[in-house]
Amino acid sequence: MKSDAFRAAAEAKDIDSADGLFRDDVMFRSPFVFRAYEGIDALRFILSNVVQVFEQFEYIAHTETDDVAVLMFEAKVGEREVQGVDILRYDEDGLIAEMTVMIRPMSGLEALGAEMRLRMEALGVEPA
Repeated sequence: MKSDAFRAAAEAKDIDSADGLFRDDVMFRSPFVFRAYEGIDALRFILSNVVQVFEQFEYIAHTETDDVAVLMFEAKVGEREVQGVDILRYDEDGLIAEMTVMIRPMSGLEALGAEMRLRMEALGVEPA
């Protein structure tokens, strides 16, 4: 499946190994903000921090069509258990053009948001 390489990189928390899987102008749709983040640098920053925040991250289900993959995951953020999905849309060249993340429950999403905000502020990065 197209998404096997992304799945392996995410589960290994090795985002650098996923670099060649994305378009340079990839769109990342976060569960926190309305406006999508654009570009590989923004995506790399977000994913490299999220994989550090998530504990016991594991994909538990996976479905794929010609140009869309949906990977369901479970993880912990501190004491909060979360479930979510990564939705990957591929372009005609087989590169990931869009990534959308959805997470539940709200308490887990809030815990993730608080930790990500701290990391962004520590680096002097403005959240979108």
